[in-house]
Amino acid sequence: METKVGLNFQKIPHNVWILGFVSLLTDISSETIHSLLPLFLVSVLGAGVLTVGLIEGIAEATASVFKIFSGALSDYLGQRKGLAVFGYGISTLVKPLFALSTSPNWVLIARFGDRLGKGIRVAPRDALVADATPVGMRGSAYGLRQSLDTIGAFLGPLAAFSLMALSGNNFRLVFWLAVIPGVLAVILLALGIRETGTTAHKQSRSHPLHFQALASLSREYWILVVVALLFNLGNSSNAFLLLRASEVGISATLVPLTLLVMNLAYSLSAYPAGILSDQLGRVKLLVVGFLLYALVYLGFAFVQSPWQVWSLFALYGLHLGISKGVLLALVSDKVPAALRGTAFGFLNLAVGVALLPASLLAGGLWHQFGSTITFIIGSIFALVAALALLFNNFE
Repeated sequence: METKVGLNFQKIPHNVWILGFVSLLTDISSETIHSLLPLFLVSVLGAGVLTVGLIEGIAEATASVFKIFSGALSDYLGQRKGLAVFGYGISTLVKPLFALSTSPNWVLIARFGDRLGKGIRVAPRDALVADATPVGMRGSAYGLRQSLDTIGAFLGPLAAFSLMALSGNNFRLVFWLAVIPGVLAVILLALGIRETGTTAHKQSRSHPLHFQALASLSREYWILVVVALLFNLGNSSNAFLLLRASEVGISATLVPLTLLVMNLAYSLSAYPAGILSDQLGRVKLLVVGFLLYALVYLGFAFVQSPWQVWSLFALYGLHLGISKGVLLALVSDKVPAALRGTAFGFLNLAVGVALLPASLLAGGLWHQFGSTITFIIGSIFALVAALALLFNNFE
């Protein structure tokens, strides 16, 4: 097994490495801010929990709606790099607004712009990975990109913790410093990526959102879209996990480190999970990932002490490592090359359509009934999604 893993690692295409390091730098920037944002909203700007849910839900829904258009446009043009650079650039340009915010409305504008950039870049970026990678290595390629991405997500909360401690909990200074790695990511992407559009992309100028084009997407693909929708109806913003950690007794200074633990587990598991999906099949691993999520959310519902919170964040990271890259590889296996951007766009639209009501539901349930019911409902949705995959096993 060790030799096989090494060979896969060496054969990962150049574009996947570049995209991975771009994601690493971007996540250092974003997660430094996001790990502190719920506490900043509540403790500095005086926002309520329901407001946090509204901001997070609108932001994530915005990203997902735009993914479908950028993905389809990248298919139509046969050019993905320009859209990816544009999306990363927008996210970087709006980040100073977090430091300048004087009310929750400013945070909403900043989050909207940040997620707008994400919405533009993600589908073309995910399609770039599939364009550059042979079918039998896509699990490994997506897993490696996710691992590098998550190393950045690991370093972001660590930077937030360190900078908060050094600055005497100066949220605004930390937000300013977080802009720097975002700028570096845009430069690396612009200089390092090689466009690898296939012949099918270059020859086809048909509209990817036309009914005939969408009809060519397989039944298996649409099942995956529905499953992703079901799962994400219970997958509220990580802001609620951070608030739960604070509720159980973890101090404001230590709260960002919970995301560090989560992302360490995520980064260590994503690449091995991708390799396993190449060798053993993707659906089985995805079911395991969803079931693990259901158990973790049940744990958050009934957690009573800080050490249990740390363990649950680690298991949540393992769920992400098993599920995220494997789902992307599974989608890329089930769609034509010329419609990859569109397919990833629709998948992310389904996720976004679910995330707004999911975050609003979580905020409303928490406000009315407390955190226990909030996490139990999330667990139930994950269980339903896992059962839907099992009953429609198409591998």
